[in-house]
Amino acid sequence: MEWINSILIEHSVIQAVVVIAMISALGLALGKISVYGVSLGVTFVFFAGIAAGHFGLSIDPQMLNYAESFGLIIFVYALGLQVGPGFFGSFRKGGMTLNMLAFAVILVGTAMTLGFHVVTGVSLPDMVGILSGAVTNTPALGAAQQTLKQMHIDAADPALGCAVTYPLGVVGVILAVIVLRKIFPRRTAETVVAEDKSKHTFIAGFEVRNPGIFGKNVKEVAHLAAHRFVISRLWRDGKVTIPTSDTVLLEGDRLLVITTEAEEESLRILFGEEEKVDWNKKDIDWNAIDSQLVSQRIVVSRSEINGKKLGSLRLRNHYGINITRIYRAGVQLLATPELVLQLGDKLTVVGEAAAISNVEKVLGNRIISLKEPNLIAVFVGIVLGLAVGAIPFSIPGVSFPVRLGIAGGPIIVGILMGAFGPRLHMITYTTRSANLMLRGLGLSIYLACLGLDAGVHFFETVFRPEGLLWVALGFAITFVPVVLVAVIALKLMKIDFGSLAGMLCGSMANPMALNYVNATVEGDNPAVSYATVYPLSMFIRVIFAQLILMLFL
Repeated sequence: MEWINSILIEHSVIQAVVVIAMISALGLALGKISVYGVSLGVTFVFFAGIAAGHFGLSIDPQMLNYAESFGLIIFVYALGLQVGPGFFGSFRKGGMTLNMLAFAVILVGTAMTLGFHVVTGVSLPDMVGILSGAVTNTPALGAAQQTLKQMHIDAADPALGCAVTYPLGVVGVILAVIVLRKIFPRRTAETVVAEDKSKHTFIAGFEVRNPGIFGKNVKEVAHLAAHRFVISRLWRDGKVTIPTSDTVLLEGDRLLVITTEAEEESLRILFGEEEKVDWNKKDIDWNAIDSQLVSQRIVVSRSEINGKKLGSLRLRNHYGINITRIYRAGVQLLATPELVLQLGDKLTVVGEAAAISNVEKVLGNRIISLKEPNLIAVFVGIVLGLAVGAIPFSIPGVSFPVRLGIAGGPIIVGILMGAFGPRLHMITYTTRSANLMLRGLGLSIYLACLGLDAGVHFFETVFRPEGLLWVALGFAITFVPVVLVAVIALKLMKIDFGSLAGMLCGSMANPMALNYVNATVEGDNPAVSYATVYPLSMFIRVIFAQLILMLFL
């Protein structure tokens, strides 16, 4: 039995690794259990750690602090890399409205937190922990703890508040959605698919009947109309060709055009006549349309292509092919010359088989090379993130220099590298599975250590009168902002319920609630709006958790 004691009880490096691994494995296994369609997922590691800490299991304090910090750094940096590509794009017209509503949810919850602190006398560190649990945001908790350590204040209290309020934080958003269905049965029954027609690609067939473009080449027509489109194929006298910018359009030419749905009517007026063929059906065999051309999807895997504009490669002129669509992270993009290519982009290429083979060599098309992890970007990003987090800056009203810390710095650098890395020819690409692995590993280690630390005093806190008070305050912070903002949005704004529900889940960083909404609302709108507001909401939550302590403690 001595060997069991050495790996479970006596403090050592091996004992710390074994304990953290056991807690993580048990928590992940229990997190898969679903009750009424709701499961806690990786968050159950937190509660497994609390149970282990309550029953006396512990690891060396320095090892605990190191593992907890390292796990948090890995998680928030990988999270930044994931949300970075869509972070700044989420501020566009439709996304701006959703992000402003999400920001309103955050502001109301933050104001309630400060108000409860004044009214009930619950300490501010405890209230920040309650807020983090109520909005199911462990990165915000990590940021708050790092701020308290920077201020030389005990950082264990917020973890207790988070642990007490987290379960109802998960369920509270689902309950709010159910209540909204009861209050607005007519609005929630609508199955509005509010797609932005300016973003989604659309395929249309046209016949050149406009005398104003007879004898003009494609480049002149594009400049004349100022519309965004790509001519994929041109049929003339029974023969199909790949048009270039110098191809002259003649009366009667049939064109297959890739554009956006919003441009369809304008292009019909430009070219003269639209065909009655539905070219957007998913079951179209493009290679069977004509025997002379081949349509093939090629993946960008050469690092030299990363960050280059599509037009700068001059693939159409050099090889006589056409790139009609580009798929990136599940989104279909229009292949305009200004589009900046990234590793992992999938290009739909149309042309002769020999030409496509040559283009394949230029772009790479070696999927296996993309599966190799690019660890340089990860380690460089972590170093830069910690450096940014250590930079002191002054805030009016705060008597000491403020730092973003190990939570704020890495997530900011991760977002910036994910968004702008390709433009600077930096290879920041990671496969979805690799990113999920990094995030899952980091978050599991962080939650296991956090639970161990909080478990020592968890149950004695919960069963004290203030424990019940914390639960009530946490549920109010979860429920009230969501319902309040939703009621205002449904009464005053023309937002379909699916998009609104997805926004509410994203503003609360609650994927479990999103699973419920996806199962009960038709269409992809909930998932789209969740992804639209999640990056900014996550970033604001992390920053606000620190500012509350810096400004009001």
